[in-house]
Amino acid sequence: MLSLGIDIGTSGVRTAIVSPEGALLSMATVEHLPQPDPARIDAEKWWEAVRACIEAQMEKLRTDGQDPAGIGHACVDGTSGTMLLTDADLVPVSRALMYNSKGFDAEAERIAALAPDPHIARGSGSALGRAMRLVSEAPGARHLLHQADFIAARLTGIGGQSDVMNALKTGVEPDTGEWPDWIVSLLPEGLLPEAHPLGTPLGTLRGDLARELGLPANVQVHAGTTDSIAAFLAAAPLEAGVAVTSLGSTLAIKALSRARIDDPARGLYSHRVGNVWLVGGASNTGGRVLRHFFSDAELAALSEKIDAAQASDLDYYPLIEPGERFPLNDPELQPRLEPRPADDAAFLHGIFEGIARIEAQCYAAISDADGERPTRVLSAGGGAQNPVFTAIRARHLGLTPENAAETEAAIGAARIPLMTA
Repeated sequence: MLSLGIDIGTSGVRTAIVSPEGALLSMATVEHLPQPDPARIDAEKWWEAVRACIEAQMEKLRTDGQDPAGIGHACVDGTSGTMLLTDADLVPVSRALMYNSKGFDAEAERIAALAPDPHIARGSGSALGRAMRLVSEAPGARHLLHQADFIAARLTGIGGQSDVMNALKTGVEPDTGEWPDWIVSLLPEGLLPEAHPLGTPLGTLRGDLARELGLPANVQVHAGTTDSIAAFLAAAPLEAGVAVTSLGSTLAIKALSRARIDDPARGLYSHRVGNVWLVGGASNTGGRVLRHFFSDAELAALSEKIDAAQASDLDYYPLIEPGERFPLNDPELQPRLEPRPADDAAFLHGIFEGIARIEAQCYAAISDADGERPTRVLSAGGGAQNPVFTAIRARHLGLTPENAAETEAAIGAARIPLMTA
């Protein structure tokens, strides 16, 4: 059977169809609908974009000579830590809070009084803090759903389900999928979703929705994952020593390890994938910083003026706003992008060096925690296409990053049901 992957990224929705062997057959992309008020994200707009992308994917699949009737599986990935509240009918009753929202100091105090120290749910930027804030704004909600949970629930009509990877930052135990009693005590009874292992069948596609979207009625929807893990599964084989750097809006690091490593104080955590652990974290630096200052054309032109073999003397920590998650977990960390030289190429060189330095620090944090130092780093995301940036990264990493053959998270999501069958 063919498998459909749905990726809800920061800029839009992507879908992919893969063969029973996991080979890419077709892809489609739809940009997110505008959110007029960034402080009040409307999750319905995600759903509208997903529907539009699936419809476009079905049309493209037919154009490519494939029959949508052969699709038997679907799986969703979303941004880690993004969430909302819904009623029993899966209608949002709260705004959605994004993965990088912070400032939940009152909630952090309540969490700190109960949580082990260290713990991934501690801090004013924690996903659990987001959940508690939403509850205070919308009492009486029935379901707390992460972004991928919400889309999967809309596909099946069944709420109250998640996966251990999306639920990790909210505080679920990754080994067991259980919610600790102290977390249960902080939220209304029955609000937390059941967290399933990767690829667990969640239910079949709603019949009415199948007809509307042109999909078979018996498509099985499976428990998904976060966007960065889906990108890893698209890019890399499941072999120890392999790592993936995703250079998208943010910088996400994932490395396979035989050992589970958790260091919440540094924003380092582990997900189980089969018989190994996928260790990593995400920094707030990345492509978002570059695009804040430069267009694609400017990045290309200025990069040609940079000597990647020479280190910049600018000591930057490139962020757009205060706050960092990994390789240190500091919601108050200030951006460091001064002094700015008059030469834009020198400024870009400094930013490239800063991002590459952070990437190397991320891998060093894994090694310092008794993880395995990667022997192979694959790159995904737009930043991987810049050869000057790649050469600077190689100097900091001590090995040359390789461009992954497949980099889209939607492909990784599509492969999940096939990997876990």
